[in-house]
Amino acid sequence: MAAAVLGHMQITAPCPRYSSHCATQPTLPSGESIDYNLNSPIGSNGSVLSPFCHHTTAWPQTTETWTAGQSVTVNFLAGGATHSGGHCEFSLSYDGGNTYVVVHQELRYCFYTAPPSSGGVDTVRTFTFTLPANLPGTSHAIFAWTWVNAVGNREFYNNCGDIAIKGAAGSYTGKKMTIANYGPGYPVIPEFLGNYETGISYYTTNTTQATITGSGFS
Repeated sequence: MAAAVLGHMQITAPCPRYSSHCATQPTLPSGESIDYNLNSPIGSNGSVLSPFCHHTTAWPQTTETWTAGQSVTVNFLAGGATHSGGHCEFSLSYDGGNTYVVVHQELRYCFYTAPPSSGGVDTVRTFTFTLPANLPGTSHAIFAWTWVNAVGNREFYNNCGDIAIKGAAGSYTGKKMTIANYGPGYPVIPEFLGNYETGISYYTTNTTQATITGSGFS
C-alpha cells in the first residue's frame, strides 16, 4: 500500500473521486470509501486494471465551478514518479463519461520544465489553461486527466473530478480524448526510449472529433 501511495501521479484539484488529498472533500457516496490508490494506472500493456475514473459513481456534489472562456488550474500531489514525462490530456464529459472532449494537452514532457535531454526537471505540478469561450454551461461535468507515461510499463493513468461550468446553452466540438494502453480496441503506445514523438500521432493527426452539449448554467 505504501509504495502505491508514494508512486506515480494524481490530481488534487479538481478533487478526484474519493481522494484523501483534497483541500475540501465532499461527502462520500453511500457505501463508498476513500481510495488511497488513485495514483495507480487504470490500464497497463493493453489490459484494463480499473474502470475509467477509478470509480463510476460521482461525488454527490460538484467540487469546483469553472466558467467558459476563463483560466482554470489543475493541481497535482507533490512528489510522485513522473516516468520521464509523456503525454497528458485534460478533457470534459457532459454525458456521464460516454463522450470526452479535450480542452488542453501537455504532450511529450508532461510534468517537466523542459525536455529531459535539455536539462528539464520534473517539478511541474500545476497546469493553468483557458477554457474554450464557447464551452456550454452545465451543472455537472466530469473533468478527466489522462496520461501515457514515457518510460516504464506501458500504462494509462486517469483521475476524474466532478465540476460545474458556467456558460450558455449549446454544444462544443473538439478533439476526442486519446485512450491507449487500456484494453482491446485501443493502441498500445510503446516506451519512448528517448524519442518523444512516440505515439504523438494519436494526439495530433490520427484523431477524431467529438461533441458535448450542455443546457446552460449560471
